[in-house]
Amino acid sequence: MKVPQVVIVAVLVFLAVSSGVTKIMLMPQDVMFFGQYGFTNSLLVAFGAVQVVGGLMMIFVKTRVIGASAVAVTFVISAGVLISAGSVGPTIATVVALVFLSLTIRRTLAAQRAES
Repeated sequence: MKVPQVVIVAVLVFLAVSSGVTKIMLMPQDVMFFGQYGFTNSLLVAFGAVQVVGGLMMIFVKTRVIGASAVAVTFVISAGVLISAGSVGPTIATVVALVFLSLTIRRTLAAQRAES
């Protein structure tokens, strides 16, 4: 894997894990924000757990596609909530992360096909 791709994966792992940890810890801003859209504390913790596990799975090439896909699903949901809230900046950041997640998935799949 080339250096830029390693950096992109590292940043995506950091974003997924840090985002998930804030939800698992039930940070007040997350509880209030997502609570407005029907997220209970239990659902928010589960949502955060998916982000953390997905982010950690992205570290390993063999589980990268599954992890990135799980994180992408949570980011799509987050983007929907952010769009509903009218939060332009965070929505743009989330969409950019989604673009990089999709590129990571495609590159990983291509590399796996080339190996087999």
